[in-house]
Order: sequence, then C-alpha cells, then structure tokens
Amino acid sequence: MVPDRIPSLTCYWHLLTPLLLFSSSGWSMPNPVAVEVKASIVNGCVVSGTNPGAIGTLNFGTLPGINSTATTASAVFANNTTITLACTPGTTLTMSINGGLNYANSTRNMKIANNTNLVSYALYTNAAHTTAIPLDTALNVTYSNANNITLPIYGLAQIPRVNRAGTYTDTLTVTLNW
Repeated sequence: MVPDRIPSLTCYWHLLTPLLLFSSSGWSMPNPVAVEVKASIVNGCVVSGTNPGAIGTLNFGTLPGINSTATTASAVFANNTTITLACTPGTTLTMSINGGLNYANSTRNMKIANNTNLVSYALYTNAAHTTAIPLDTALNVTYSNANNITLPIYGLAQIPRVNRAGTYTDTLTVTLNW
C-alpha cells in the first residue's frame, strides 16, 4: 500500500506549477552577482618557420687565399628570414653554443671539405669582440622586440697567411632555454 503523503505531495506540485509558470516576477537573484573570468599566460618562447632547425648563418664572406700576414675577418649572425624566434615579454632567455663539428685544441674551427685544413674562429656577444661566448655556457639574451629576437652572435676568424682555396664550414648547435 502506498502512503497517503505521496499523493498529497504530488497534488501540491501540480497546484504550484501553474503559479510558477504564470508568475510575473519569475525567479531572479535579489542582487547582481559577479562571475570571475580569468586566464593565466605563462612565460615561453617559440621558434617557428619553415625550418626551425636552421636559425641563421655566420658568414665571414669571400677572402683572399694569400695575404702578406695573417689577418682576421669578422661576421655578424643573420637570422634565417624564414625563421622567427619570439618570447612572451619579460621571459628570461638564455643561449649556449657548443664547439661545433670541427672543435679541436680548445678552438672552434671551420674546415674545408675533403681536407684537414682549418680556419679558427671565436664567437662574441658584441660587435666589438670584447665579450667571448664560451663553450656550452648559458648566456642571457637581451631583446627589445619580443616578437622577433635576433641572437647576439658575432664572429672573428683568424685567417692564416696562406689558405687552400675552397669553402670552409662548421655547424654549431645553439641551445635556447627559458
């Protein structure tokens, strides 16, 4: 047997429902309430483009094969035009650079293909060549445009008096951390 209360409760709801549907005031909160909307953006960087593994070049140019004395040649790092390095503003960015493929005797070297001839070079963080970039050491990268960051890499090559003709190359690994 079903208790008497259940039918009376059902009856009550049936009586109350029409009152709710036709109420002019409806149901509302007595005061406005706030809804918090937020998002958190974390610091970070991105290397993007068609080949993010090749970020740029350090080109010492075309040099004479014979000089009266040993000389130096300088180069400035040029970003690959199809690559962009960008960070959220205020992100601390560091770079470290290895010794390259031809590192020997504590020196970075460019090597001519199919030969053992080397041309040594050093890396710096400024055009005056006063702040060297040591091997595998994290250095802070400062930037003014967070949307297009150029790495501060400058080179100074030691060109011997007599060189074998050809193209001397090396490949460096640059590690970026943020």
